[in-house]
Amino acid sequence: MPAPLHLIDTPNILPPAADCVVIGGGIVGVCAAYWLARAGQKVVLLEKGAVGAEQSSRNWGWCRQQNRDARELPLATRSLGLWEEMAADIGDSLGFSRCGLLYLSNNEAELEGWAKWGRFAKGTGVETHMLTPDQANARGGVTGQRWKGGVWSPTDGTADPSRAAPMIALGVEKHGGHIVQTCASRGLELEAGRVAGVITEMGVIRTSSVVVAGGAWAGSFLHQLGLFFPQAAIRSSILALQPGAAPLPAALYTTGVSVTRRGDGGHTLAISGRANLDPTQRALAGLRHFLPMFARRWRSLRPGGLQAWQAGFETRSRWAMDQPTPMEHMRILDPRPSARTIAETLARARALVPALRDVPVQAAWAGYIDSTPDGVPVIDADIGIPGLVLAAGLSGHGFGIGPGVGHLIADMLLGRQPIAETKAYRLSRFSQSQWGKVSDF
Repeated sequence: MPAPLHLIDTPNILPPAADCVVIGGGIVGVCAAYWLARAGQKVVLLEKGAVGAEQSSRNWGWCRQQNRDARELPLATRSLGLWEEMAADIGDSLGFSRCGLLYLSNNEAELEGWAKWGRFAKGTGVETHMLTPDQANARGGVTGQRWKGGVWSPTDGTADPSRAAPMIALGVEKHGGHIVQTCASRGLELEAGRVAGVITEMGVIRTSSVVVAGGAWAGSFLHQLGLFFPQAAIRSSILALQPGAAPLPAALYTTGVSVTRRGDGGHTLAISGRANLDPTQRALAGLRHFLPMFARRWRSLRPGGLQAWQAGFETRSRWAMDQPTPMEHMRILDPRPSARTIAETLARARALVPALRDVPVQAAWAGYIDSTPDGVPVIDADIGIPGLVLAAGLSGHGFGIGPGVGHLIADMLLGRQPIAETKAYRLSRFSQSQWGKVSDF
C-alpha cells in the first residue's frame, strides 16, 4: 500500500509563462520552488502525480549531519536551520524536531568508523558525542541489551515525510508560486540552444529556466534531450507499526534495524542499506559507472524483479511530445515491498525492542531511491543546455538535505553567493572512473 501522505488541493491551472519552472514535486522540487518564490520569482512547480507521493513520503524522515559524506555535510548542516526557518514561515507543521539521533553498536570496526567521523566533524562545528558502554546502555535501555558503545547527535532530528513536501508546496503558493499536479512534463522547447519553454500534457509554458528535480525519472527525461545522467534506482521496503508502544528514543539506529517515531505516535522500521536492485534498461546501460558501488555494497543489495522495468521510469526509449509518456501511464511509483525484507525487519525490531513485540503493523510500502555512482547528488546548472539545472540522484539522503539543496538551486539561478561549495555536485565528475570514490556514509 502507499505510504501515508497528506494530499493537498491546488488549482492545477497552467500559467502561460514563468521565470522558472521546477519539474518534480518531491522534497527537492518543492524546496527549490519555495526559495525561488520567496525571492520574488514567478515560479511554477509541475508534478505528474501528487506532491510528495513518491520517495519523499516513503523514507525514514531523518534530518542528519551524523555520518554524512564530507561533500554533503555543509548542506546537511545548513538544512537543519532551514527546516526551522521554513516551518516558522509556512505556519503549518512539517513535523520537524531536533530530537537527536541515537546510534548503538557492538561492532568495534563500526564504532571506530563513527569515532573517526566524529573527529573530522568536530572540526566543522558539528556536535556529536561518542558514548561509552555505560552511556550507550543508559540511552539504549529500551533494547534490554548490552552495548559496547554508540553515538548521540543531539542537534540532528526528524521531520514528517507524510506532511513535509505537501506543506512546503503550500508555502510556495503563499509566496505567489503556482503548483500544478497531475501534469507531466514531456520535454523542453529550445531557442538558439537554450531553454525557452516546457512542453507539458496541458500545453506549453514559456520560461528561460528549468529545474529538473524528477527523482527516479530524471535520467529518462534528460535522455530525451540527448543528455546522459548515470542513475540507478534501488527498491527500499519499510513498514510502520501502530501507536501504542512504550516511550522509545525518537530515532534509533543499529546495524540490524532502525526505529523512528512517527508523528502519529507509531514507529517506522527499516534495515539500513537493505534494498532490491530491479534491473532496468538504463541501469544495464550505465552498469560500468555503478560497478564500484555494487562491489562495495553487494551484501545489502538483493536481486529484484521486473517492477522497475515495467514501470518505465528508467526507459531508454524516446517519446513523442504530443503523445502520453511513461510518466502519464505511471503517475505515482508505488512498487510492491519485498515480503522477505518486511518480515525480516519486523522480526529484528521486535527482537531488539521488547516494547514492540505486541504492537500491530500499520502499513508496509516500498519506494525507489535514485542513486548516483558515488552516492552524492548532482546539483548542477552547467549540464549542456543554458537555463537547465539538474538536481537529482540524492541517493537516499534527499529528504534531510532537501531544504539546503533547494536553497542552493535558487542561489545558482539568482546569481547569489551559494550556501555551499558546488564543485562536488557537478555532473561532469562522472566522466572519470568511480573506483575509490564511493561514499562511506
